[in-house]
Amino acid sequence: MSFLRASSPHAHAANNTANVMQTVLLATLPGLLALTVFFGPGSIINILLALVFCLAGEALVLRLRKRPLGFYLRDYSAAVTAVLLGLALPPYCPWWVVLVASVSAIVIAKQLYGGMGYNPFNPAMVGYVVVLISFPLQMSQWPSPAPLLESLPSISASLSQVFTGQGLDAYTSATALDIVKQNNSQLISQVYADSDLIRSGSLAGAGWEWVNLGFLMGGLYLLYKKVFTWHAPVAMLASLSLFALLGYDSGSSQSGGSLSLHLFSGATMLGAFFIITDPVSSAVSNKGRLIFGAAVGALVYLIRVLGNYPDAVAFAVLLMNFAAPFIDYYTVPRSYGHAKPRKATEKQEP
Repeated sequence: MSFLRASSPHAHAANNTANVMQTVLLATLPGLLALTVFFGPGSIINILLALVFCLAGEALVLRLRKRPLGFYLRDYSAAVTAVLLGLALPPYCPWWVVLVASVSAIVIAKQLYGGMGYNPFNPAMVGYVVVLISFPLQMSQWPSPAPLLESLPSISASLSQVFTGQGLDAYTSATALDIVKQNNSQLISQVYADSDLIRSGSLAGAGWEWVNLGFLMGGLYLLYKKVFTWHAPVAMLASLSLFALLGYDSGSSQSGGSLSLHLFSGATMLGAFFIITDPVSSAVSNKGRLIFGAAVGALVYLIRVLGNYPDAVAFAVLLMNFAAPFIDYYTVPRSYGHAKPRKATEKQEP
C-alpha cells in the first residue's frame, strides 16, 4: 500500500487573519449605526478618511521595506485600525487630526516595530492618544446628540466642517462623563436632573447608551464567532463595575458616577470588545487575559475619576500593553513535560 507524500501543513484553517479582520469589521456596524443615528455622518467621514490615510501609509512603508503590497494589504489589519480610529475620534473633527492619528497608528505604532504581530502597543490607541494630547481642543468637541438638536447636520455641512472648519454652528456639547467629572458641589441626582443630556438618556446620556449597546452587540457576535475568548472583556467590565459601585457612595458630590454611566458611556464597550481583545498587544494565556482585563477596568475608572481626562480607555490599554509581557511571564502555562521549577528554599528529595 502506498501513501500520499504531502508536505506540511496538513490542515487548512478557514479562520485566517483576513477572515477574522472581516468579522471584526462586520461587528462594528451596530455601533457605527448608533453613532450615525444620534450624532450624524461624522463618524462615517472619519472612517473613510482614516481608511485612505491608513492604507496609503501602510502601502508606502511596505514599498520602502520592499514587501509585497497585496499580501499585506489583503489581511485587512490596516482597515481594522482605520475603522477603530474613526469610531474613537470625535465626529466632524478636522481632516488633519485623522491624518496625524492614522500616520501615528500605522507608521509609528505598527510598521516601525515590524508590522502586524510585532507591535507591542495597540496601533489605534496609539494614534488616538497622540492626537488627544497634541490637539486637546479639537478632541474635546463632541457633537450634541439628536434628541438635543432640531435636526442632524447634512452631509454637505459635515464635509464643510471637516475640511474647512465651517458649516456647523453651536453643535458641540459636553459628554455625560464630562458633566459628572466637572461636578464638585451637587449630588449626582441633581446633576442628572439639571442636565438635558443625561435626563433625556435612559442609562448614560442621550445616544451614548445606544452606542455602547451597539458595540456590546458586536462584541457578543465576536464571542459567538470565537474570534476571542470571554476572559478579557468580562474581567474589564466586572472590574469597572466593582470600582463604580464602590465609588458611587450613594451619589454624593464627590461621587464618581453611577454604574450605568461607566458601563454605557464613553468608549467602554468599544474598549472591552474591540480594543483589549487585540491578540498581539494583550496577554496570551486565559489567566493572563483575566488579569489584563481587570487591570484595564480599574485604570479606566481611576483615570476617569482622578485623572485629567473624562474617558480613559486608550490610556488604560496602553499602560497595560506595557505590562502584558510581565503578565505573560508569570501566567503562560509551562510546556508539556517540564516540571514546575523549585524554589531556592525548597529541599531536594534524596
